[in-house]
Amino acid sequence: MKIKSTLLGLGALLLSGLVQAQDGWNWPADPAQEAKARELNAAYVDYMKSEQFVEATKPLNWLLVNTPELNESIYINGVTVYKGAADKTTDEAKKGVYQDSVMSVYVKRGELYDNEAKWIENKAYYGYLFYKSDKDKIPGAIEDFEKAIEMNGNINHQLVGAYFDLIYRNNAYNKAYTGEQVLAKYEMANGLLNKSEAEGKDVTSSRNLLEQVLVNMELIDCDFIENTMGPKLAADPTNEELANQIFKYSVQYKCFSSNSFLSALELIDSKKPTFATSQVRAMRYMASGDFDKAQPVLEKALTLAENNKQKGEIHMELAKVHAQAGRKSQARTSAKEAAAMDAELTASAYGLIGDLYMSAFNDCKSGESRAKDYSIFIAAYGAYQKAGDSKGMGNARARFPSKEELFTEGLQVGSSISTGCWVGETVTLATRD
Repeated sequence: MKIKSTLLGLGALLLSGLVQAQDGWNWPADPAQEAKARELNAAYVDYMKSEQFVEATKPLNWLLVNTPELNESIYINGVTVYKGAADKTTDEAKKGVYQDSVMSVYVKRGELYDNEAKWIENKAYYGYLFYKSDKDKIPGAIEDFEKAIEMNGNINHQLVGAYFDLIYRNNAYNKAYTGEQVLAKYEMANGLLNKSEAEGKDVTSSRNLLEQVLVNMELIDCDFIENTMGPKLAADPTNEELANQIFKYSVQYKCFSSNSFLSALELIDSKKPTFATSQVRAMRYMASGDFDKAQPVLEKALTLAENNKQKGEIHMELAKVHAQAGRKSQARTSAKEAAAMDAELTASAYGLIGDLYMSAFNDCKSGESRAKDYSIFIAAYGAYQKAGDSKGMGNARARFPSKEELFTEGLQVGSSISTGCWVGETVTLATRD
């Protein structure tokens, strides 16, 4: 009881302080009207405190109509009363009237008191709750959200999804925006979340909701990126913001083969290169057969790599570039470096080396010794063996010298021989038969 009485005393003290502090009361000059206003003000407050919101609407309405400048509290409490009444009634028509009254209270408060920035976000939230399925009233709710953003620079991150859901609904119901306008609003909303995140707030669920709404709009696909966004970047090739958008959506919707993605990637990688942008850029060049362009980008990626796994990946791609250009010795060096950096690349690295050796016969044969000329295939066999490539091993073995060829040259199985040429390996002689 002592705790309860203390709380009640504290409540009375706070209420007393509040009443004393409220110096903005404008009671009617007419004594009879003043008495009625005081009576009805007390009545609606009592009803409100006991959560009899429907009953509270009647005295409150009289005050709003007859004494609109009585005190700002009738507007602050008016939201509570009409929202409570809307929640309690099961009559849809009455519910709609009470909801409209909430919004009207905000409008009238804005006309009388110059403090809209304090409550415009709340008005926007109620607009979403009440009107998100009303095609005619959705635009007004959106205006309130955007006014809140303009006035305060941000909104509660938990409301960002609601705002963009209204954009989605306005577009679905009213065909209100072009694709570019929707994306601009999405980027703006995402920017709000970035601000909140920078302030230490967890915006994960809000961001997931925002992205899910965008997906549900079915606005963006590879054709949209290529045919709508791409030409804009072509017309303004230094527009980093647009390039970042194209890159982001291309990754999200897996549109990696488009020209617009490559253009965006080139700009981003030139301005703010990362391992990922340089690697993907080089892969695009390689996919189109432009190996000369790929090489310097891969070499840049190598300097940006953060660990041996990434370095191994780049060395492997450089091996392919060198191989394509006929730089077989450099290709082998890069392949071995790839395997040394990442054991998971051993198979592909030594498979490539095996292929290099198999293709070296015409480059390296002298015609003086079949055993020496064919020893390259023994080296290839060894590379394929390290790669675990049984098919490659079989193909290489089929090209080994025969027993007769070794006998003719006075050589024996198990003896060593140097392959010579750029291959430069010493192998143990073996025969195909």
